[in-house]
Amino acid sequence: MTDHVYSVTEIVGTSSKSVEDAIENAVKTAAKTLRNLEWFEVETVRGHIANGTVEHYQVALKLGLRYEKH
Repeated sequence: MTDHVYSVTEIVGTSSKSVEDAIENAVKTAAKTLRNLEWFEVETVRGHIANGTVEHYQVALKLGLRYEKH
């Protein structure tokens, strides 16, 4: 296994459908502008409640970005 160096950034994904969808939305959006995404870690899960039901999910993630070796 090769030694790597990572940068960690925090983002929040949202969805009206599910926690999993909020994670997917966050990772897909981040992958459009960030290279070498290697892993994610869920930090917190929150949501918005309206009329006694869950209306929106928010998931805070840490993303690991691998530095390129030159």
